[in-house]
Amino acid sequence: MPEFIKPFGFIFIRVSTVTALFFLLHHFWQREKVERKDFFLLAICGLFGVVINQEMFFLGLSITTPINASLIMIMTPILVFVISFFLAHEKVTWQKILGILLGALGAFVIISGKGFNFSGNTVLGDLFILINATSYAVYLVIVRPLMKKYHPLTVVKWVFFFGLFPVTIFGIQQFSSVQWHTFTLQVWFAVAFIVLCTTFLAYLLNMLALREVHSSVVGAYIYLQPILSTIISIMVGKDELSLEKIVSAVLIFSGVYLVSFSGGIKFFGKPKEEPDTDDMLME
Repeated sequence: MPEFIKPFGFIFIRVSTVTALFFLLHHFWQREKVERKDFFLLAICGLFGVVINQEMFFLGLSITTPINASLIMIMTPILVFVISFFLAHEKVTWQKILGILLGALGAFVIISGKGFNFSGNTVLGDLFILINATSYAVYLVIVRPLMKKYHPLTVVKWVFFFGLFPVTIFGIQQFSSVQWHTFTLQVWFAVAFIVLCTTFLAYLLNMLALREVHSSVVGAYIYLQPILSTIISIMVGKDELSLEKIVSAVLIFSGVYLVSFSGGIKFFGKPKEEPDTDDMLME
């Protein structure tokens, strides 16, 4: 973007392709039916998790800087925790609060070292990114009760289905103007990677995770993104290891550990049983 595909046209490609993949996979694997009363919540999840989330991010990124966007995205796990708490989905523990704060501090350390500047020129874009972060946080919280009731594939299939209609309205014109014959092999590979890996697999794995752990745990792993990008950059020779990056990594991994293992959550073996307010909310 924007040389080969405009932002909203790219979102249409992502959502339409992935919706078709989820419907195909669901047809051959699950074939689970959804109760009529749950379609409204699925539509709301599609609005927050697909439409507002993706449209606001691409729109915001076009008028702000990547560094500003990264810093604002640090707020997502905090927003997830706050929203989940007020909706009675989440139990507050000092480990989770400390973990979220450590993760935020670690992400801030590694990103702020690359230079950032909040100014009047980027304020509108920054606002759009904040709306994006808030929207995704709301999505992670409100979709979890559905995960307790249906298979993750069923949920994500309908979330994308309801998100496809608004995305089509916003993106069909830009999609129609794509000059496919100008695509190089590298561009085709980039499009395929974004559609299959950062959309299809990312949403599917998030759904699987939300079935097992609280929304705040899934949200906390966003803090790993700047660390992973730094590690990959170092491996391909585009970045160097520094004390700042080591401190940041320690803070982030410590924060994610505290959030993930708070309340007896385990990655291996049977988790510690505790009352789940999601079940009560569904009833």
